[in-house]
Amino acid sequence: MSQFRIIQFIMLNPLAQELNDLLKGTSAESLFSDVGKRIYFPRGIISQGGEAKQKASLANGTIGTTVINGKPAILPSVQKWAPELTSGELVAYAPTAGLPAIREAWKQKQISKNPSLAAKKTSLPVVVPGLTAGLSYIMDLFVGADKPMLAPNPSWDNYVLIAEARLGSEFHQFDMFKNGAFNIPGLEEAVKAEAKKYGSVRLILNFPQNPSGYSPTKDEVKELCRILKETAETGAKVLVISDDAYFGLNYEPAIEPESLFAHICDLHENILAVKADGPTKEDFAWGLRCGFLTFGCKGFTDSQYEALVKKLMGVIRSSVSCSATPSQTLILKSFQDPNNDAEKAALRKVLEGRYKVVRNFVDTHKCSGLEALPFNSGYFMSFRTIGLDAEALRVKLLNEKGIGTISIDANTLRVAFSSIEENLIEKVYTEIYNTAEEMKRA
Repeated sequence: MSQFRIIQFIMLNPLAQELNDLLKGTSAESLFSDVGKRIYFPRGIISQGGEAKQKASLANGTIGTTVINGKPAILPSVQKWAPELTSGELVAYAPTAGLPAIREAWKQKQISKNPSLAAKKTSLPVVVPGLTAGLSYIMDLFVGADKPMLAPNPSWDNYVLIAEARLGSEFHQFDMFKNGAFNIPGLEEAVKAEAKKYGSVRLILNFPQNPSGYSPTKDEVKELCRILKETAETGAKVLVISDDAYFGLNYEPAIEPESLFAHICDLHENILAVKADGPTKEDFAWGLRCGFLTFGCKGFTDSQYEALVKKLMGVIRSSVSCSATPSQTLILKSFQDPNNDAEKAALRKVLEGRYKVVRNFVDTHKCSGLEALPFNSGYFMSFRTIGLDAEALRVKLLNEKGIGTISIDANTLRVAFSSIEENLIEKVYTEIYNTAEEMKRA
């Protein structure tokens, strides 16, 4: 048995094994590829969210959407254009890399939100069918059996699913927090260890982070840049994916306002930066599945960016062929609407209001079974459970209190305050704390 096959066996997820066992002896089992054997549907955010949809009678804090009066929020500047789309805007194929107009428009939006990008050379953003697909495509290009992925712990469950199950890569993690703060020393140790062992680093960072809801301060971003530059100066090649799904949803003044991508896209010739972003969360257009990928690297020429974009286009062409035309058209028309910015600002104010209520509750209440991870932005916050199993707490909250939450792992419980009405937050969090205390006493 080859070394690669041994790695595959060792990495097989128990959920994948469970599915394989159910198919044992069938033609499907005999025909499975290595990916077919490794793939599984996680018992994570999606499955737990589906369960909560049926049982969460008080509040469903599972899925990252902004809910108002029980329904997903939508920008009027998006909704009003839906009935007006022409046949070409509805059913025509889009170019593989996306409609030229929306690619240009998004680049200008990136610059408006990250003014330092105006003086830096980056690729034109490429349209992808949602950020999940975009991250999968990037990993297709750069992650493999001998090319591991590095991410914080905790992190979004799709990272490990893509890296391990789809691509046969190892998935390495470092503790994101230590002593109630962003674990800069842990990040530095992990990055430099990867560089020393493999000669390269593949790092994904998500700010505001899912599941913790944390974004780095200006000083922490400076430290991140120092670590990455020092690593690159050793000769190691460094890929940094900035997963900016929740970009701009900052609620505290100390947070660095620009994306990490803006700081590292011209930091060193050995650092390849990728920005994964889009209107999914920024423009409250979750189900339209429209995202963007942008490359940045010091010294890259226009022709080199074009070559890299064409590599990406090859991945897109070999999977979905192109992103949906109606989604791109609706988003582009909403950008052109004079009310668009004001509409987004109003919804962001709703999210900030919910954050402040959660922030006040966590700062003024104690629970022996729960410790809030640092949070200051985004859609979520998470608790580290103390002497409690997060999954048992999730199930009890759902079945007995009608509250939907997500158990990220055995010790992490995520709450999407974005989907909980502000007037319910204190009641919901009181129930969470009381239930945790009850379980501690049992």
